Amino acid sequence: MTPTTRRVVANIAISMDGYFQGPGGPTDMGWLMPYATSEIARDHLTKLWRPATTALLGRTNAEGFFGYWPTVADDVDADPRDREYGAWMRDVEKVVLSTTLSEAPWAGARVFAEPVAKVVDRLQEEVGGDIVVFSSATVIRDLLVADRVDRLSFTVFPELLGGGNRLFQEGIPASRWTLAEALAGDHGVLSIAYDRSRSSS
Repeated sequence: MTPTTRRVVANIAISMDGYFQGPGGPTDMGWLMPYATSEIARDHLTKLWRPATTALLGRTNAEGFFGYWPTVADDVDADPRDREYGAWMRDVEKVVLSTTLSEAPWAGARVFAEPVAKVVDRLQEEVGGDIVVFSSATVIRDLLVADRVDRLSFTVFPELLGGGNRLFQEGIPASRWTLAEALAGDHGVLSIAYDRSRSSS
């Protein structure tokens, strides 16, 4: 892989036992809500998007993110960090991975039906800041398999779900990571980031 200044940053919220979805399936996300609006979770999100110029998402998450966050930008009652993130999500370059969309239904978006590693390689040839993946577990897994993630970023919420869908599954190759940041915040939420350790040879 050619060295690049455009980092690929993958971010996801997980429970203490490693699940990003509860046993009820994709809609089992209520366990997140008490913590997603905590100070540390909001600050964690802000640190992710500010150096980024591309949001990379799968179709399902894109529909949710792009349908909700841009409306927050103009919500005078929203937390200022949420309004900033909403404006960023509205205006940033969006790259969506989908085999079912023929064209992007969102302004400033491009749709690709290619393997994510090829898409990332193309993006890294372009000028820009970080390429950040928000919560799209399938995309993150495929990037980990292809060794295209430069930073893994988590918020860990103090819940044991006892089942559901895990980010880390068999088939992801072994790799080494260096702790870049670990912060504890309100309600027992952790903000953690690891950078990929690669040989310089």
